[in-house]
Amino acid sequence: MEFRDALAADGVVVIVGAGGKKTTAFALADRIPRAVVTTTTRVPDLTERVSTFRVTDDPRAAIEAAADFPVGVVAGEYRPGHYQGYDPDTVAGLRDLADAVLVKADGARGREFKAPKEGEPPIPANTDTVLPVASTAVVGDPLTDESVHRPERVAALTDLETGDTIEPEHVAAVLAHPDGGLKNVPADATVIPVLNKVDDQERRDIAEEIASGVHERADVARVALTSHVRDDPLVGVR
Repeated sequence: MEFRDALAADGVVVIVGAGGKKTTAFALADRIPRAVVTTTTRVPDLTERVSTFRVTDDPRAAIEAAADFPVGVVAGEYRPGHYQGYDPDTVAGLRDLADAVLVKADGARGREFKAPKEGEPPIPANTDTVLPVASTAVVGDPLTDESVHRPERVAALTDLETGDTIEPEHVAAVLAHPDGGLKNVPADATVIPVLNKVDDQERRDIAEEIASGVHERADVARVALTSHVRDDPLVGVR
């Protein structure tokens, strides 16, 4: 199975979670003839990863006028090199302009793992695929804000307390939870959790255990195992 096919990257594709959202979006954009990269929250500078970049209040017009893809569109700059996104309805209206509209729908401040806060993630109603991302690198770490964004939210969805060691079962529990990786997912959207940083056999064993735990807890199409230190990011599917 090809990377794009494994992630069902057609139509509106929303990427949430932590530990590889932007990397996943850019890797998909590189493999899709007409891809748009945008956000319903905030995103760092996209200019080095897309062929056309526009800061605009009319993303449809910007995409229609673009000669080179992938196209990155954002609503405005809120501090140097960081940009605001669009409301979900605006992003929903871009679906017919591209093979895939790749949407970063929450933030994690560079951490490896997270659970969404109140109001997150803002997901367009016509979303085709949701990719909840978690990094396998978080397993074995303590539940602190050094590697987890908002550890109190992860604690609320698991039996963990601050400082406890994160195990594969905890990552699976968050990814499969209605208030975790499945939060705000439209009823007819396909969900494919993505376990990232599967860079060696030890991490693959961890990912396999997490994937099994996700399947025990939730009805998802499959779980994708990825590593972006490889030419082909797809390590496997479960």
